[in-house]
Amino acid sequence: MPATNTVLSQVWLSPVNDFMAYLKHERQYSPHTLTQYSTQLRQAAQYFQSSNSNGWLHVLPEQIRRYSMHLRAKQYNPRTINLKLSCIRSLYKFLKVKHIQEATIANPGEGIKGPKFQRPLPKNLDVDQMGQLLNIVAEDALALRDKAMMELMYSSGLRISELVNVNIGDIREGEIRVLGKGNKERVIPVGTKALDALTAWLTVRSIMAHEEELAVFVSKRKQRISIRHVRERMKEWGIKQGISTPVHPHKLRHSFASHLLESSGDLRAVQEMLGHTSLSATQVYTHVDFQHLAKVYDRAHPRSKKQNNDPK
Repeated sequence: MPATNTVLSQVWLSPVNDFMAYLKHERQYSPHTLTQYSTQLRQAAQYFQSSNSNGWLHVLPEQIRRYSMHLRAKQYNPRTINLKLSCIRSLYKFLKVKHIQEATIANPGEGIKGPKFQRPLPKNLDVDQMGQLLNIVAEDALALRDKAMMELMYSSGLRISELVNVNIGDIREGEIRVLGKGNKERVIPVGTKALDALTAWLTVRSIMAHEEELAVFVSKRKQRISIRHVRERMKEWGIKQGISTPVHPHKLRHSFASHLLESSGDLRAVQEMLGHTSLSATQVYTHVDFQHLAKVYDRAHPRSKKQNNDPK
């Protein structure tokens, strides 16, 4: 990889900066995702600039293919290489739409596939572990808040960004309205236990919130709680409640999806509640569900190869 401190010319920087502004203001991507895109695209620009000084609009498919091979030679893992190629393809889709004078440009990254890799299955807590985690005897405002946050995430499968952005007016009549990725709104049911936990928290919320604050969940600073703070609190509660595996917000979302799919088998409904734009993003949970079903089959089916039945 070329030295990362090489100065990039504006023909490389300007399209990336325009793309970042688009992702931030129009697509409302999270700061973490924006950092990922910016890092990957600047690294790619460093590589391309070393052999092509004319900018993104003049990169050829063969150069992207060589970039992929270069990353493999540097022993980047397959998942990282695919992420880098995906960022490049996304940039060109943006350029095709936004750069009117170059509206006919081809996407040189289209059709160039990275190395195959096995997508890791999402890790979740089982039903008993979730019960253990949420069995909190809340004796102060902070505990009431944290219990309400975790109950809501597990009840409705929220992303952490959706959780921290929930406002007072977004929860009513057993439903919650959230703005997900791409500023897309969806309405999700909220379970009874989550509603009870929210009610308990809202009775004391005024102690911790500024009068004009709209956020449901606030910190000791009396303002909207941060994503980092939520992660820290959930990690602490996992330890306090004796959970054997680290607890983080996305694990609660995974658990929601897995448990709902196990019970209902309705992949489309789970997709809608998670806010996935593509069914393929939700189908990963069918693998989790299949593992559960396979265990049941091995225990119960008379012709399972793991049954030690003697022939009669």
